[in-house]
Amino acid sequence: MRVAVAFDHRGVHLRDVVLQTLRADGHEIVDLGTDTDAVRIDYPDKAREIGDAILDRRAERGVLICGSGVGAAVAACKIAGIRAAICHDMYSAHQGVEHDDMNVLCLGSEVVGPSLAADLVRTFLGAVFIDSGRYLERLEKVKAMERAMAHG
Repeated sequence: MRVAVAFDHRGVHLRDVVLQTLRADGHEIVDLGTDTDAVRIDYPDKAREIGDAILDRRAERGVLICGSGVGAAVAACKIAGIRAAICHDMYSAHQGVEHDDMNVLCLGSEVVGPSLAADLVRTFLGAVFIDSGRYLERLEKVKAMERAMAHG
């Protein structure tokens, strides 16, 4: 799978483990940076980059990391077609994909450690949307909300 990754200056502390996990599992990485905490990088900018990568099909899913995961998720969800969520537990990491077609996993580098981050990324990427029944109906409602908001 092609996976876009992006980190703000605080999220960069999980960069190495996320990249190692993706490489070990054979994923193609679309690296949107950053690689240092020396310069402040704002999470809305990284959210936009990861959203663009998914929407223009350079990536199928994304992993977006800031300090808490909150700002990353808030910003990414402003982009029509992006369904992002903070997942600091295994259940949410797979259920968000299976039931809600989540396409961006948001993590907080100040909340989860390297081992859990690797497990969460693997769980997120291993999950598949249940493309039928109530899950598909709910996704269509979300898409209708996006369309309505785009037109005022």
